[in-house]
Amino acid sequence: MLDAFRAILDGDEPPPPGSPAPSEEELTRALQVMLKGQCVYAATPGIGRSYELARHYAPFFRDYFACLGYRFEVAHRDQMVFLALPPDGVRHEAQGERLRKDETLVLLALRLAYEEGLRDSRVATDGTVDCTTDDIADSIRSAARSDPPDEARLIEILRLFSRKGALRLGERDRLERVTPLTVMPGIAVLSPDAWMDQVRAWAAAGEGRPPAG
Repeated sequence: MLDAFRAILDGDEPPPPGSPAPSEEELTRALQVMLKGQCVYAATPGIGRSYELARHYAPFFRDYFACLGYRFEVAHRDQMVFLALPPDGVRHEAQGERLRKDETLVLLALRLAYEEGLRDSRVATDGTVDCTTDDIADSIRSAARSDPPDEARLIEILRLFSRKGALRLGERDRLERVTPLTVMPGIAVLSPDAWMDQVRAWAAAGEGRPPAG
């Protein structure tokens, strides 16, 4: 890995078209951005060249994160790079801790909102689906037959998943007391199909601890 890292810095690997080879700081930052964000987009603010570097040097990023037990992928259509854990993988870092019940329900509702958008052809050209905090609360009531978290806690949870690339939060409407949000393609990375099946079974049972995130 160190040799591959140095080869990129020294320009032995062709740099992105029209751009110089990254500095050590830029390449290190790109690796850290991936670990922190998990789902990173071309339009993600404040990440410098991280998306460009991760996409261009995909073989290096794939090998590097494979050593950590992750699968690195490039989704060209969605202009997204992301880290996914193999179905039989085990996470030991802090971000791999089990989600709380309310966090699990919100993540489930976000994934359902995205699926409904796909089904109803409400997907924007960038692969996103718009909805509101009211939609998420209603989905929790209907799909999980559970009370949603209060508004403050719901926003806190949404901000958590926003940092992972699952959504963008809009400006809250103070009169309607609702916040618009945009569900991103990364929601399918954070809530893969196998996890969704487990959560649906857990929600139907109505007891026990939620599945690990």
